Amino acid sequence: MRMVDIIERKRDGETLTNDEIRFFIDGYTRGEIPDYQASSFAMATLFRGMNKEEIATLTDSMMHSGDVIDLSSIKGVKVDKHSTGGVGDKTSLALGPLVAACGAKVAKMSGRGLGHTGGTLDKMESIPGMRIELTEEEFINQVNSIGIAIMGQTKKLVPADKKLYALRDVTGTVESIPLIASSIMSKKLASGSDSILLDVKFGRGAFMKTFDSAKTLAETMVEIGDSLKRDTRAIITDMNQPLGLAVGNALEVKEAIDTLNGHGPKDFVELVRNAGSIMLQQAGIAKDMDEGFEMIDNAIENRSGLEKLKAMVKAQGGDESYISNPEQFPVAKNIIEIKAVDAGYIERIDSLEIGLSAMRLGAGRETMADKIDMSAGIVLSKKVGDKVEIGDILAYAHTNHDNFASEVADIRHAFSISHETVSTNPIIHAYIKK
Repeated sequence: MRMVDIIERKRDGETLTNDEIRFFIDGYTRGEIPDYQASSFAMATLFRGMNKEEIATLTDSMMHSGDVIDLSSIKGVKVDKHSTGGVGDKTSLALGPLVAACGAKVAKMSGRGLGHTGGTLDKMESIPGMRIELTEEEFINQVNSIGIAIMGQTKKLVPADKKLYALRDVTGTVESIPLIASSIMSKKLASGSDSILLDVKFGRGAFMKTFDSAKTLAETMVEIGDSLKRDTRAIITDMNQPLGLAVGNALEVKEAIDTLNGHGPKDFVELVRNAGSIMLQQAGIAKDMDEGFEMIDNAIENRSGLEKLKAMVKAQGGDESYISNPEQFPVAKNIIEIKAVDAGYIERIDSLEIGLSAMRLGAGRETMADKIDMSAGIVLSKKVGDKVEIGDILAYAHTNHDNFASEVADIRHAFSISHETVSTNPIIHAYIKK
């Protein structure tokens, strides 16, 4: 078998065999297939696509290119959740503890943020002492003991994806739906959970810019999970404005704590309630959405979700007192008010601009080597549909930088104001399952 023949067959729109796909992944992972042939394969796939059988084989091959975590020693159904990334997305920090408080086993591996999207691990590390690198044994024991663990992905997990993703990033092939879907699902499946809920975001601040492209990606990933015998479901959520109010690491952790205390922003609570109900059904704990809603609401009201977050922080070496007393989190030396210069109704908040501005204020990294300022970020005072008067505060910028005039101007520019009333959309636009 020759790689050039496989490239030509895909270039010509033919369907690849299982053996051909596995030959490519195995050879590329071992370094026997050069980058120039892998990039040609990725470009052919971008233009010609793959059918669902090809995508399932590609995902399975990538999944087995390295370690596959065995979670069979964890009692009960293991549930996991993945977000395709957005601005202000602190969902796992509230959702995981709430679902665990309702009796599900939450075994989650997360990633770091890059560019305008924040990573769960970075947010967790704003809590002093928090360990995100656990051994497989520690991970399993913690889930068995308290029902939840969130850790970083092991270095030996899906090495094929690490190589292929880096290549796609510099060859203009990131946007291929089969390659995106197999990248996400190979990591989730290798992480060992029995069920996966995918939060696929669309809009200005998301990777997928339109609802239709997000729906195609969600349906593709659900099909992959189904073909590989995992209960996989997806929600398609709106990222045309930041999620919740807080953008930035410690600021988002504090908002997750507020939510577990019953004081979360409306859109964030709506997302957490819906995602939580679905995950409880996947775990066999709730029989339908209404029962799931009731269980999540109770876990917020009786603070059992908050107690579960404390237990997770303590188990992973973090200072749990920060969860009880979040005023301990560091505060940036400069907190700048961004005020409205026009009156009307908030028509749009450019999530991408908010995310990029937060990054430039110190809350994110442009390269993996950049250091994050945990106290930096942006806190919104207004959301889409809200009425504003001239001089009203739209947002607060938090930074330890002394030169922030351009970021303040960019944040103000991210808000579009209409003189007509503005209707608001629900946070969840679709729910996809087999």
